[in-house]
Amino acid sequence: MHKCGMVIDLKRCVGCYSCVAACKSEHNAPNNVFQTKILEKEMGRFPHSIRVFVPVLCNHCEAPTCVDVCPVGASYQRDDGMVLIDFDKCIGCAACVEHCPYHARVFVQDNRTVFPDGKTVFQKPVHQKIPKKVALKCDFCFHRVEKGLSPACVEVCPAGARIFGDLSDKGGILWDLIHKHNGWQMLPEKGTKPSVYYIG
Repeated sequence: MHKCGMVIDLKRCVGCYSCVAACKSEHNAPNNVFQTKILEKEMGRFPHSIRVFVPVLCNHCEAPTCVDVCPVGASYQRDDGMVLIDFDKCIGCAACVEHCPYHARVFVQDNRTVFPDGKTVFQKPVHQKIPKKVALKCDFCFHRVEKGLSPACVEVCPAGARIFGDLSDKGGILWDLIHKHNGWQMLPEKGTKPSVYYIG
């Protein structure tokens, strides 16, 4: 069974925010709403200090609590492991937002965007309009993956820090990276079994 997942190489991430901008453009996300973010931290002491960048997004967990708490089935999991939100079913209760241990979901109070006609500055139509009063998160760009493309954040990363693929393929790139570099998941103690792994 094909299982979508991602590996993020922290040694490669330079904090350029290309992934954040690409995600914003791909979905025409509402103003001040982001489906992926980059956490930053200064480590060490001057003059031997470094800045560390940690990209975060929905982990598309194998055991997603957000799906369990949704009272109307708006949050659901596909056979390929992607966790998605059906905007037509979402009643805006924000239970999923509260229960996500990774703070990967946001509640859309105001859905106004920079491009109100639904086309970005590149005149590229957005695959679905985001309504107001719904939960929103990374959707692994399922509309692109279904066409054989990579998620927008993966495609634009100039350093190759994000790698998308099939977690169930034991001969695949993700399996190799995770086992060769001791890949880890965020908050494993929560028991959600994230499909996003970090190396480096």
